[in-house]
Amino acid sequence: MHRWRYVGASDIRRLVLVVVLGSVLFVPTLHLLHALTSVDLLSAFPPTVLVLEPLLTLMLAAGLWLAYRTVYDVAKRTKVFGLGFRKVLVIGAGEAGESLVRQMLFDPSGYRPVAFADDDWSRQGTVVHGVKVMGSTSDLDRIIERTGAQEIVIAIPSAEPTDLRQIVATCQSTGLPFRVLPYVAEVMEGDISPSQLREVRIEDLLGREPISLELPELNRELTGKTVLITGAAGSIGSELARQVAINRPDAMVLLDQSETGLFFLELEMKELAPDAEITYVVADVVDAGAVEQVFRSFEPDWVLHAAAYKHVPMMESNEREALRNNVIGTWRIAEAAGRNGVERFVLISTDKAVRPANVMGATKRLAEIVILELQDEFSDTAFGAVRFGNVLGSAGSVIPVFKKQLEQGKPLTVTHEDVTRYFMTIPEASQLVLQASLLPELRGRIAMLEMGKPVKIIDLAQSLIRLSGGGQGLDRIIVTGLRPGEKLHEELVAPQERVFPTRVPKVNILEPGPRAQDHGLLQRIGLWDHQLAVWNLRPVVNQLREIVPELENRWSEGSDGELESAVEEEAAQLHRKAHRQRWPLDPSFPGYPYGAPGFLDRRLPTNRVADLSEVPLRRATDHRDADEPWGTART
Repeated sequence: MHRWRYVGASDIRRLVLVVVLGSVLFVPTLHLLHALTSVDLLSAFPPTVLVLEPLLTLMLAAGLWLAYRTVYDVAKRTKVFGLGFRKVLVIGAGEAGESLVRQMLFDPSGYRPVAFADDDWSRQGTVVHGVKVMGSTSDLDRIIERTGAQEIVIAIPSAEPTDLRQIVATCQSTGLPFRVLPYVAEVMEGDISPSQLREVRIEDLLGREPISLELPELNRELTGKTVLITGAAGSIGSELARQVAINRPDAMVLLDQSETGLFFLELEMKELAPDAEITYVVADVVDAGAVEQVFRSFEPDWVLHAAAYKHVPMMESNEREALRNNVIGTWRIAEAAGRNGVERFVLISTDKAVRPANVMGATKRLAEIVILELQDEFSDTAFGAVRFGNVLGSAGSVIPVFKKQLEQGKPLTVTHEDVTRYFMTIPEASQLVLQASLLPELRGRIAMLEMGKPVKIIDLAQSLIRLSGGGQGLDRIIVTGLRPGEKLHEELVAPQERVFPTRVPKVNILEPGPRAQDHGLLQRIGLWDHQLAVWNLRPVVNQLREIVPELENRWSEGSDGELESAVEEEAAQLHRKAHRQRWPLDPSFPGYPYGAPGFLDRRLPTNRVADLSEVPLRRATDHRDADEPWGTART
């Protein structure tokens, strides 16, 4: 009897079919009995009975169903309307909102829907499951006052990020807690359940719809293979390790110079893949002996090279380490992969490698070039690189910094009001990297991941402030000025590169433009290791500028309009001045006469005024004053 509450329209249709079919077969059955037994039962039934019988049967069956549903619904609504249930205002009266309200009414959920709000005028005033659409999102305060709603649910899983940001801002203004249904891709087929409600995440406001890629091909490819992942303790490296582990390779080697990072990764991997054969190696990719020992001991079939220094301003004052790790380390790992007959080698690159304006970007661009050069030298290994932009929540990135500032009650620091960046979730980027690694056209080329539209960092800061609930000191943003080497807008494709789609969604292949073949490049890079070891840095930096001319164009005096704006020109001038100051010809420095690296101890001044209507701004005037409440560290 309990299953009666699950009866729907399809069940009623089947019931009608059965009753009609039974009535149609009733008369032939009586004729057959009469022929077999000479008993005339047909005459015992008046014709009216033959007509009324199916109707009465249907009425009885339908009546039982309706009676049960009526009693059940009354009992359920009595329970819903009872104590202990939170009154909920649902934004969105579409299919998702209708399904959610139905589940709230007829299943124990702890919620009582009291009203809809929907911006579609055609739905105004309509009633869905007894719940009325009482207005649009601009009427939330009035609806809340009339209904006594205690919580808001945003039930528009297909909402555009711009629309969702506006809705979130409106919900924030009401002072009520609010939650959201996940993206359509996250909602399993069938009825939407209140258990799927969650807090609004910054990913929702940035428009990065989570993806869940099925990788049966990857699973087949990794069967019996050993995978080496460098930089395995980092944000991308650790996610690659997780994704590879669940596809069950024969063995994994996770290499990183961070002992602590590997320790915590080991703890996580023991829970995620307890049966996986994983070796954790603490080593530096620049260490030739360590690299050689890893390849001899484990004989990897795949190499995913994620080890790199990535923080632009930090690398501006530490060129030596950027060159050693990003260039020498890549060359050493890739060359060893080629010599040892590795099947696939994939370099994790960055959008900062496109027309680089900084040391970090230039070293990553050179790392791409190294990979392409090695493809000509080692034909048995498929070399390739995958280029993408920022990832949400990576260590030291803008979102964790913003969140820490919010936790500390400090304002958020933004380098410029017009700065934009591409963003992608860490799982999405890692899954697409693995997808790209399977493409045969990646051999000797660079793949580019589609990043969607760039996001203004100041909009990101505003969104986080809204999600934090505001509070004293949290409604302000400081604009600090561009840092050394920082660009206003990053790029994913260089002007000379052509883009070709692949069979994998969101993965494109870049065809590089004409470039002069430098047959001595790899030999020169091989000599850099010794030069950098003795701090003979100046000639290495000069050669870097020759190999990556975009860097020279941006650093050289008298740039011919290559810079995107006067703002970047100002930052570049300060950068050049700082570099000149950092190379005093003092014999006491190691490696004289080339000088030694120092620290970039000055900050960029800011004298521009931002015009933002949503969030008030306060200009940071003296970052060195620790007692100044607004003079916080920049992101």
